[in-house]
Amino acid sequence: MHIALASDHAGYPLKREIAAWLEDQGHTTSDFGAPGTQAADLSDHVYPAALAVARGQAERGIFVDGVGYGSALIANRVHGLTAVVCQDPFCAGLAREHTDSNVLCLGGKIIGSAIALEIVRVWMTTDFLDEPKYRRRVAKVEQISDRHLVRLEDLPDPGL
Repeated sequence: MHIALASDHAGYPLKREIAAWLEDQGHTTSDFGAPGTQAADLSDHVYPAALAVARGQAERGIFVDGVGYGSALIANRVHGLTAVVCQDPFCAGLAREHTDSNVLCLGGKIIGSAIALEIVRVWMTTDFLDEPKYRRRVAKVEQISDRHLVRLEDLPDPGL
């Protein structure tokens, strides 16, 4: 699977560990930055990575910032993305099973690398529970997006 990665400066070290783990598992990655631990604006990196997922250039995204919520805030403004913040493996499993999430957001200042890698493992290996109640719930969220978010194909390329 191809994964889009992004971070700000606070998430950079954990993002690099996640990238190495993903690649060890046979996945490929595209890193949209930040390139290091110097101060960086999260949106400059998460937004292009989110667009890559929405456009199908990556199957999923994993974004790391200080707490995780900033990345989710940005990603969930892009049509076609369902970004979740997970701080433990149990929630990561539910996020895949119940919501079919395609973006995982983590807090590099909140969780250590061992738990983060376990969250990534669970999230990457858990399938959506393709059952009527979950399909119905996901469809309702998609209807909200259709009403309030513009589809990428209806926008000019921002050139980021």
